[in-house]
Amino acid sequence: MLQRIFPFIDWLPLVKKTWKDDLIAGLTGTIIVIPQAVAFAIIAGLPPVYGFYTAMVTPVIAALFGSSYHLISGPTTAISIVVFATVSEMVDVTTELESYISLTLVLTFMAGVIQFAMGLARMGRLVNFVSHSVIIGFTAGAGILIGFKQLKHVFGMEMPQGISFYDIVKNIVLNIDQTNWYVFIVAMSTMLVAILIQKFVKPLSRFYMLIAMVFGSILAILLGGETHGIENVGEVPSRLPPFEVPNVTFNNIRKLSSGAITLALLGLIEAVAIARSIALSSNQRIDGNQEFKGQGLSNLIASFFSSYMGSGSFTRSGVNYQAGAKTPLSAIFAAFFLMIVLLLFSNYASYLPKSAMGGIILLVGYNLIDFHHIRQVINSSGRELIVLGATLFGALFFELETALFTGIGLSLFFYLEKTAKPNIAILGTTKVHRFINIIRNPEVKECPQLKIVRIDGSIYFGALEVVSDFFNNLYEQGEVKHVLVVAKGINFIDLAGATWLAYEVKRWQDRGGGIYFSGLKIVSQQIMIKGGFMEKIGKEHFYVDKPTAISQLFLKLDKEICANCKVRIFHEC
Repeated sequence: MLQRIFPFIDWLPLVKKTWKDDLIAGLTGTIIVIPQAVAFAIIAGLPPVYGFYTAMVTPVIAALFGSSYHLISGPTTAISIVVFATVSEMVDVTTELESYISLTLVLTFMAGVIQFAMGLARMGRLVNFVSHSVIIGFTAGAGILIGFKQLKHVFGMEMPQGISFYDIVKNIVLNIDQTNWYVFIVAMSTMLVAILIQKFVKPLSRFYMLIAMVFGSILAILLGGETHGIENVGEVPSRLPPFEVPNVTFNNIRKLSSGAITLALLGLIEAVAIARSIALSSNQRIDGNQEFKGQGLSNLIASFFSSYMGSGSFTRSGVNYQAGAKTPLSAIFAAFFLMIVLLLFSNYASYLPKSAMGGIILLVGYNLIDFHHIRQVINSSGRELIVLGATLFGALFFELETALFTGIGLSLFFYLEKTAKPNIAILGTTKVHRFINIIRNPEVKECPQLKIVRIDGSIYFGALEVVSDFFNNLYEQGEVKHVLVVAKGINFIDLAGATWLAYEVKRWQDRGGGIYFSGLKIVSQQIMIKGGFMEKIGKEHFYVDKPTAISQLFLKLDKEICANCKVRIFHEC
């Protein structure tokens, strides 16, 4: 019970051995988040300091109450864009900044409450409908997008904020001659040093990002820094997040409700998708319900400390895992270091070159592309490849939330399409009385009076058309009066399926025959029993196994036909 309420009890004993790894990962994450916090806050229409507040408060609460050991929460691009789109429709950020900030905190509070309520309602299973192909595609797309969004810092080009993947490529191609080679050298050298340390200097491999960032900063100074256009992160404010109760009123709730629901769902899907994508490499089990609670609490509590809506960060989570983090303590270290930086070392932190940061994030984006699993999907399933491709290209050319919802929608469509077409096999027997599908062996024989079929799938509203068409064709042929359904493969029967079965059995009975079932699972019998369909059909139509069913149904066959039958496939014959 305590672990459910306080999940950090589970990993807290591990920190005795892992704290050094978490310390390095946290320090690396601090360096990465400084420029991100500024950029995302501006995208959200907020002063840069609110990005830092969110990067300090949100990840600590999410780390303590979430389930992933590597997920880092905080400000993100997609969330920031949706926050701006939601609140800017109600107030003008340029003239009513205080009102804008107030509504943003209320929006964050509401989204956090919704997320936490979904966790309490155990709706975490919803993420089970996000297939691995969606996660792999989303991860790869986001990795490419993250890398390309850093190219302006790599080439030293001016680009509008928030432009699309297509526009980024277009800008690079058209303006390649405007490349600032000083900036380019810093970015590429930083990335190259990171790769070399990671690959060839094993004792220092877990420090590779940190060393590369320091190297890039020193190189930028040696090359002349800002005199040659090598921009730094800039001034970092020296303030901690103040406590402020969100202005939650009925009018604000009414205005922000739809936006809060959208943000809550997007934040949860984004966070859990990132957690699960990293779990593919770390082999950690993710508890969806707990992650919902952790994300909800992180936004709910953060809204009282002047923080806006946050979620799982692809960049920071990827950096955290690759930097060697072992437990969520790394997120707490990162927040603590960021606090120290803001209070004591803000002047030094401002010397971090954007180009060095761009080179590192370019490498992180590349590492998010799971080439092994992508090849696996390409070789194994056309449908999964469509899901992966749609999600990947959706992330590149549309919004991230659109990519996720498209991938999830396609996964559900293919799943429903597959379950809506249960396999129905007609069984016959060989000379050794072994029942097999007649299409597998042309020598198998069928009883002329008893048709034996096997249904692999479920009898529910989506599959009724296929199943009913099969039995209708049998009925119209009029060759047999009795049908035995080998029902071991029927996973479940819903109300629509049970209603149809009762009708179909009655139709065959009126013609002097019947439909019978052998080996129907207990779980499939539940709705038949509770709804009275078992009694309506007749319990004598249900048998424990196939031999018992055949021995009883043999007694119902026309003995005159049996006398002249040359097939004689049953032992009873």
